[in-house]
Amino acid sequence: MKIICIGRNYSAHIKELSNKMPSSPVIFLKPDSSIIPKNQKFIIPSFSNNIQHEVELVLKIKKVGKHIDTSFSNKYYNEIGLGIDFTARDIQTKLKDNGQPWEKSKAFDNSCLIGSFLSKNMIEDTSDIEFSLKKNNQTVQLGRSSEMIWKFDELISYVSRYFTLKIGDLIFTGTPSGVSKINSGDLLEGFINSNQMFSIKVK
Repeated sequence: MKIICIGRNYSAHIKELSNKMPSSPVIFLKPDSSIIPKNQKFIIPSFSNNIQHEVELVLKIKKVGKHIDTSFSNKYYNEIGLGIDFTARDIQTKLKDNGQPWEKSKAFDNSCLIGSFLSKNMIEDTSDIEFSLKKNNQTVQLGRSSEMIWKFDELISYVSRYFTLKIGDLIFTGTPSGVSKINSGDLLEGFINSNQMFSIKVK
């Protein structure tokens, strides 16, 4: 299983981190060792002083595909979920400044929370899904799939140019604005519309 992540897919998030608008989707990968086991807490790693949450809609690939045309992309997934791309922002900033890859800041052990999934049939309009993250019962991130620079079908098509998509692969589709530092004791809860998709404590 591959975890394929899309960076810089919401304009407001690009602005809040003072990044440049990309001309094509930014792609990075997380290994399976980044997945937080079910019912476990997120433990802040000792190597970072600024771990931030990035809540994202997640597509689960249901069949093998390569060089997928955008018009057929919707046939390659039937479930949409929610997750968190935990990011060591202090390390990422240093890596970016030095022109180095992001993996140490994005792909470390337990940096990926995968919540529950909903069938596409349960979602009235997949082009305008509302999703949110609450931290200690306060909404800190709120986004809609309609705000994405590259939509679901475009992402699947683009990613498949470079990586053969296989059954069970996950695509994290980008985070909206509102990312912030997490601290020990925080409670993070994610929602698609009114459906709670995950709840995790920070230690």
